[in-house]
Amino acid sequence: MAYVNVPNDLSKIKTKVAFNLTKRQLICFGGAAAVGVPAYLFTRSAIGNTGAMLLMIALMLPCFLIAMYERDGLPFEKVVRNIVRTTFLWPRTRPYRTENLYRYFSDSRKEVTRLEAGKKETARPRQKR
Repeated sequence: MAYVNVPNDLSKIKTKVAFNLTKRQLICFGGAAAVGVPAYLFTRSAIGNTGAMLLMIALMLPCFLIAMYERDGLPFEKVVRNIVRTTFLWPRTRPYRTENLYRYFSDSRKEVTRLEAGKKETARPRQKR
């Protein structure tokens, strides 16, 4: 009998469009090809094949990064947006103040120590027998 493994979390499954790639990956790879191939063809006569190839790779890598990188189910641009928000846009300190419930205990402790200090001053020394 045939056995098919079914994943438990179906939210991680992405629809493949063509060549076993998602729509996002196809768009990014197409953009990389649209930028990289003309850059190679137009610059290989000026800087040589090796230099043109390295330039093409440098221009295509960001598109590949955007297409493939995913962290905690978020695509690359959302991860970068969250990092920029928390690092530069939002304040580092919390704008609200919490209520310290232990303050009441510390106030009562100060009063107890003050009363004990007052007792010691008014208490008569013990006499030896």
